[in-house]
Amino acid sequence: MINQDQKNPSNQKVGVIGLGLMGTPMCQQMYNSGIDLYIWNRNSQRSRKLSEKLKLVTVCKTPAEVALNCDIIITMVTDATAVEAIVFGKSGIAEGCRDNSLLIDMGTTSVIQTRNFSERLSEMGGNWVDAPVSGGTTAAENGSLTIMAGGRKESFNRALPFLKIMGERITYVGGVGAGQIAKSANQMIVGLTIGAVAEAFALARHNGVEPEKIREALFGGFAHSRILELHGERMIKEDYAPRAKCSIQRKDISEAIELANSVNLSLPSLATNMKLWDYMIENGLEDLDHSALLLAIDPPTS
Repeated sequence: MINQDQKNPSNQKVGVIGLGLMGTPMCQQMYNSGIDLYIWNRNSQRSRKLSEKLKLVTVCKTPAEVALNCDIIITMVTDATAVEAIVFGKSGIAEGCRDNSLLIDMGTTSVIQTRNFSERLSEMGGNWVDAPVSGGTTAAENGSLTIMAGGRKESFNRALPFLKIMGERITYVGGVGAGQIAKSANQMIVGLTIGAVAEAFALARHNGVEPEKIREALFGGFAHSRILELHGERMIKEDYAPRAKCSIQRKDISEAIELANSVNLSLPSLATNMKLWDYMIENGLEDLDHSALLLAIDPPTS
């Protein structure tokens, strides 16, 4: 008998639910590896468009239909509410879930809800791995995502061959929810650092120094970071086409605060940072790239 951990990924049927900025390029990576894909998206037009590009992809009518055809199901949707709907809602994954099937949630989902969802699916004979990602659309398109995973070790081992197709740095963090805790830490640092870079650029500009020169001067020192490189450049060029939206960053910061509150932990810097993301939402800027946080700190003068 072939152990499931040792199966060639290209010989297996995999379901993918959620074809947004991240899910679509992740599908492309798996398709390129010869995986037989079954897809579903809330906006069916996206599914049809992807199937026209990737000719051998099967478009399903419901998440349940995906689950009926696949032992491995990957979800990449917005938040815990969306995850619950596609898994446990009408015509959801749970309705078609095979015995011992594996659900890999690669979105950023509340830790508290993740643990609840895993327990509910386990009662139905399914297995859950939380494997949120970092690196944005560029890494998704290159198959070089950073992936942080939580779940039973046996379930992680089953997921690993597929994770390797989409990511370069994959870390097993611990039990169910541990991957999401790592992602919360990641999103905290990202949100705070974007704010710090934006404030530094604003300080420079208002004192007669071009932010571009500040960015150049900081390279190689202790303040050097990927945020300074990528997001700093976007701020300078005013390139706010969404790679990761402000609305998603705000949601992630909110979930980190929720997790902190659940253990009576105060995170004052994060609470202050949250106000900036609230500003972006309240002013209709939620669909801009999260580097646009500069607009909350140093709004353009008319």
